[in-house]
Amino acid sequence: MFSVIAQMAFTIGLGVLWRYYPVGGLTADRARIALTTSVYYFFLPALVLDVLWRAPLGVDTFKIMLAAATGVLVSMAAMFLAARFMTLTRGQLGALVLAASFPNATYMGLPLLSSLYGDAGKAIAIQYDLFACTPLLLSVGLLLAARLGQHDEVVHPIKSLLLVPPLWAAIFGAVFNLIGLPQPDWAQGFLGRMGGAVVPIMLLALGMSLRLSTLTPRHLWRVSPALLIQIILMPLVVLAVVTALHLTGDLRVAVVLEAATPVMILGLVLCDRFGLDTEMYATTATASILLVLVTLPLWHYLLV
Repeated sequence: MFSVIAQMAFTIGLGVLWRYYPVGGLTADRARIALTTSVYYFFLPALVLDVLWRAPLGVDTFKIMLAAATGVLVSMAAMFLAARFMTLTRGQLGALVLAASFPNATYMGLPLLSSLYGDAGKAIAIQYDLFACTPLLLSVGLLLAARLGQHDEVVHPIKSLLLVPPLWAAIFGAVFNLIGLPQPDWAQGFLGRMGGAVVPIMLLALGMSLRLSTLTPRHLWRVSPALLIQIILMPLVVLAVVTALHLTGDLRVAVVLEAATPVMILGLVLCDRFGLDTEMYATTATASILLVLVTLPLWHYLLV
């Protein structure tokens, strides 16, 4: 586990260095947009289609979905409860609710589980995110951001869901799997090559997203409730659910590790889009990424 975290940390570190020393004249923000856009529209859908086409799908899929959804919704409720004892603007509340509720199940979870468990780990990460976290983000999360933010946009959650390429890839992959359609050799080769680009690009882009300048004591104190909920409460809730559902072995460990990943980076886009407190969200996301480099090995040690 420590070796896996070290490799991930090094790749993330290259992205951080890019912020201070632009490569080829490209700033980190410009390069990150190009990289993440290519992942979102091409490489990640290919990986999702490839993995879910061949992964074993069944009752455990629904258990993973239930555990993930419970973790998100309980964490969201916990942040609203904590906010009652804090002095927050609506924009700050929206930013902290998003930060506390949605883990970085793909950008951090997929590389982690892929390194630990191979294709089986990829399948767990994809099911956790695309069958639970993403639908909740683009429905409940989107509506909350729209209600608490300052903007003039009309929100259509169903339309937003229909415009997610990896989600369509997940649907097609699951359908092909369940009807028993064999995967041709040419498709496996093409999808495998495309999907192989996802993990390193994701980790590099993750490092480019870090905003170390926001990590001041004052800012960290303000976001500490969201950090505690995301890094401690959510994994505990998911652990309780998977235990109640009798998930065991590597599957149990992998699902809890997904819940223990840091704050979702995509939330920065939602904060900008709906007028939430982007700086507060960035502080929470950056701090959580640095913290999980320590807490993820601890969770792994306690679970295995």
